[in-house]
Amino acid sequence: MSPRYSVGIDLGTTNSVVAYTEISGTQVPSDAPEIHLLPIPQLVGPGQVESRISLPSFLYLPRTGEVAELHLDGVDDPASGVAGEYARAQAAENPQRVVVAAKSWLCHSGVGRTEALLPWQAPAEVNKVSAKDCTRRFLQHLVAAWNGSHPGEPLCDQQVVLTVPASFDPAARELTRAAAIEAGLPETFVLLEEPQAAVYHWLATMGERWRRTLAEGDRLLVVDVGGGTTDLTLIVVDQTDGKLNLKRLAVGNHLLVGGDNMDLTLAHHVGMKMQDSGHDLDPWQNVSLWHACRAAKENLLSNTGPDSTTVSILGRGSSLIGGTISSDVSRQEVETLIADGFFPACDLSSRPQRRATSGFQDIGLPYEADPAITKQVAAFLVDHTQSSDPSSGPRTLPTHLLFNGGVFRSDVLRSRMTQTIASWCERLPVVLGGPDDLDTAVAIGAAFYGHSKAMGGMRIRGGTARSYYVGIETAGLAIPGMARPLRALCVAPRAMEEGTEIPVPSEPIGVVVGERASFRFFSSTQRPEDTVGTKLNRWSPEELVESESIELTLDSDQPTESPYVPVTFLSRVTELGMFELWCRSTSTDQQWKMEFNVREPDA
Repeated sequence: MSPRYSVGIDLGTTNSVVAYTEISGTQVPSDAPEIHLLPIPQLVGPGQVESRISLPSFLYLPRTGEVAELHLDGVDDPASGVAGEYARAQAAENPQRVVVAAKSWLCHSGVGRTEALLPWQAPAEVNKVSAKDCTRRFLQHLVAAWNGSHPGEPLCDQQVVLTVPASFDPAARELTRAAAIEAGLPETFVLLEEPQAAVYHWLATMGERWRRTLAEGDRLLVVDVGGGTTDLTLIVVDQTDGKLNLKRLAVGNHLLVGGDNMDLTLAHHVGMKMQDSGHDLDPWQNVSLWHACRAAKENLLSNTGPDSTTVSILGRGSSLIGGTISSDVSRQEVETLIADGFFPACDLSSRPQRRATSGFQDIGLPYEADPAITKQVAAFLVDHTQSSDPSSGPRTLPTHLLFNGGVFRSDVLRSRMTQTIASWCERLPVVLGGPDDLDTAVAIGAAFYGHSKAMGGMRIRGGTARSYYVGIETAGLAIPGMARPLRALCVAPRAMEEGTEIPVPSEPIGVVVGERASFRFFSSTQRPEDTVGTKLNRWSPEELVESESIELTLDSDQPTESPYVPVTFLSRVTELGMFELWCRSTSTDQQWKMEFNVREPDA
C-alpha cells in the first residue's frame, strides 16, 4: 500500500518538531501542499499531560520510585527516561538527572557514542544512557504521538524524512539511522540535511514564484545556527533545458557552536551578577543557571518577548519557598552579549582560532575554540568561492542569504550577520524569508521535500557533499615508538550521485583478513578537485577530517599464508544513500563490503 502522508521530522538539539502533508495522486508538482504540525502529547507536570507543537529534546532519568509519583503508568519503560517539557524544567532543578545536547554527543567521536555516559559527569547513582539511546527515546516519543493521532495509519507505513546536520559524519548518520529504525520509523525513511530542509521550507512558501526571485548564477548561502551546531551550505542556481534548478555546491565542516554556547555565555554573565550580590554558586548550581538562561534567552529573543525577565535558581540547602537566587536580565543585554561574542564584525580574511589556549582540557563535547560564527562563515566562503583558476576573476560571493535557527528571531542578530556578510560583497545580498516559523521551518521543509520527491517536484541536486578517503599504512622499516606514515586514497569524489558506482584506480592494496583490524577513513569538503584514485601523502587537519575508525574482522573462506590479501576498490552510492566500499581480491573471487550512511539531500 502506498503511503498517504509525507512526514518531516526535525530531531533538533533543543526541540523536535513533526510536520506532515498528504501525498495525493490528484496533485501536480506545482501545487503548494497544505502542511500541518503534529501536536505532541508530553508530561508537563506530575500526572499532567499536554500537547505542544514541539518536544523539547531533554531526557529526564527519574529516581527509583518516582515513576509512580509522576503517574507514568501508561508510558512505555518510563525508567529509561521521560522526554519533553517536564524534562526541560527538571534541567534547571535536577540537572544531574537530565540529558541535554544528545545530538551533539552523537557526532562526538572522542567518546563512545553507544556507551552509557550521559548525563555527563552525573553522580554514580544515576542510571546513565548513551547518545544513541537518547536519540531512539526521542523518536519513540514522536512515533507514539503520530500513531496516537493517526490510528490505522502508523508512521512505519508513511514516507518519512528525518533531518540531520549537514556536517554529520557517516558514523553519526548511521547511528541516527539505526536508532530511527529501532524506534519504529520505516527502513525506507530518508535523511535530509537541515540547511536543505530550510531551503525547502522557503520553496514551500514561495511556490513557483521562487523562479522569479532567483536567477541563473545566483548563489544562496544558508546559515543555520541550531542549538548545538552551526551548519553552512552554499547553493547555486543553474539552468537546464531552459528551467532554473538548485544545486548544492558545498557544505561546511562540523562546527560545534550554537545556542548551547550562547546559553552558557549568558549564564556566565548572570552568574557574575549573582556573585557580585554575594552568591558563590557551586558546580551544579552553575549547570542549573545554564539551563535557566536557555529559557530566558529563548523568551527574550522571541517576537513577542518582554524587555526583561528574571532568572532564578535554587539556593543551596534551602526550601523551595524563599530559597531561590534571582537576577534580572534585559533583552538588550542578551542581544549585545550574543552579537558581540558570536557575530562580531570582521573581514573576509578573518580566521577563527583553532586551538584552545590551555594545554589541559576537560574531556567533553569539543566545542569550537573560537565562538565567532562570522569568522567561521568567512573561512567557509574563502574555501568554497575561489575559482580553481585565479586568473578567472574575483570570488563569486553570495547574492542571497537564508537564515535558520531560533537565534535569528532577533532582528539585531539577523542584521549583524547580514551587515557583516554584505561588507565582503560588491552588492548587498538579498535576505530570503523572515523571522517567522524558524522553530518549525526544518520540519515543514522536510515534509515538503517528501511531497516533492513523491510528486516529481523541485529538488536540490548535488550528490555527496564530501569526498571520501581510506587511510593506507605505508610499507617501511619499523621504528620503535613511531607509527608508519599514512597516505590517503580518494575512493569517492565529491558530488558522486546516488545509484552510481566507480572502480578506484590504484595498485593492489593489502587488506588484513582473519583477524580484527582497524580501518581508517577520512572525508573532505575542501578538496573538490580530488578525483577517485587521487593519492595524498600529506594534508592539513582542515583539509581531511578523520571519521571514527571501524574495527572488524574480515573472514576468508580460502586459506592463505599471508594475513594480507591484495585487493582493489569499488565505490558505490546506493539509491538509499548508503556508501559502499567493496574490497575485491585480485587473485580470487572473494570480496568484502564496508558500508556507511552518507545520504545527502537528493534522496
